Amino acid sequence: MIEFGEITIDLNDPYVQGALGIGALVLLVLVLLVMAVRRAGAASQMIAPLAQNMAALHGRVDTLADGQAALSGGLTQVSEASAASQANMLKLMEQRLADVSKGMTDNLANSATKTARSLGELQQRLETIDKAQANIEKLSGDVLTLQDILSNKQTRGAFGEIQLYDILEKALPKDSYTRQVTLSNGKRADCLIHLPNPPGPIVIDAKFPLEAYEALRNAATDYEVNEAAKSLRVSVKKHIKDISEKYILDGETADGALMFLPSEAVYAELHANFPELVREGFAARVWIVSPTTCMATLNTMRAILKDARMREQAGAIRRELSLLHSDVDRLTTRVSNLDRHFGQAAKDIDEIKISAEKAGRRALRLDRFDFEELAPNEPDVVQLPKSG
Repeated sequence: MIEFGEITIDLNDPYVQGALGIGALVLLVLVLLVMAVRRAGAASQMIAPLAQNMAALHGRVDTLADGQAALSGGLTQVSEASAASQANMLKLMEQRLADVSKGMTDNLANSATKTARSLGELQQRLETIDKAQANIEKLSGDVLTLQDILSNKQTRGAFGEIQLYDILEKALPKDSYTRQVTLSNGKRADCLIHLPNPPGPIVIDAKFPLEAYEALRNAATDYEVNEAAKSLRVSVKKHIKDISEKYILDGETADGALMFLPSEAVYAELHANFPELVREGFAARVWIVSPTTCMATLNTMRAILKDARMREQAGAIRRELSLLHSDVDRLTTRVSNLDRHFGQAAKDIDEIKISAEKAGRRALRLDRFDFEELAPNEPDVVQLPKSG
């Protein structure tokens, strides 16, 4: 690199190398020319060609000088363009750096805000999880309490009775059934529904063969399954027999009774895998019901009770209809009388209007003293003599 003031010449540039080569060639020519002039005496016949060559070389030197000037101008423009490009590049880089810095600042601020929001939401979710954990612990305690209740036969029976009574309260009027009824044979039933004859009052008794069912569900081997199934059959058959013998009494109850199972799972198990027990219940006139089917059965009984009560009240309804008919006849007569009175009153009012109009006309005539224009034949009018 060679610098001349503000101009920088790159020796590796082809144009610069070409210019330097031409300059060297010109210098060599000049040396040769000088040597030729010195030898002019020896070769005078070569002066004219050399002069021509010198003129040609001089023209070429001028051309090279012009090229060098143009090259210098081009280099100046290139330098200026490079400086401007560098300035623009620096300015663009500064602007982009500022944009990137601003974007990073905004992103950091947004990230901080989102992080704070996420932490707040996480805190809320942790509080919700804590509450759910507390509810789960409470529910676990309730489940353990329920398991404790169901593990005892007496408390399990009370649980079934409470569930049965809850369904009865929702399905039937309170005066249509009685809880804990003692029959003529001294046996106490959970509930007696007072249906009309036929079929007559029907007993519902709650039974819950939970141990046998749980043993069947928890059985791991074929032997355990068979033993649990045998235990379940024995338990359900005993319940069917007890209800059939205790709560189906000729002349006192209906020719059948209901066995209420407070578990849909046990009910489904019997119908799915022990259909012979269901058929045995039918044969003994003991119908097994679950909470769902019991509600449907009680709704049917409700319709029967409603129909029976309507029949019982049929005589009273007929009496009331007869009295209503008499009241309607009496009302019709009174309306006719009132209509006749209204007609007479309207006639009297019309006559009063006529009399009032006549009285008004006579009062108007008297007010004007227009006696002379009265007609001679007007009744009750005294004619005054005319003065002569």
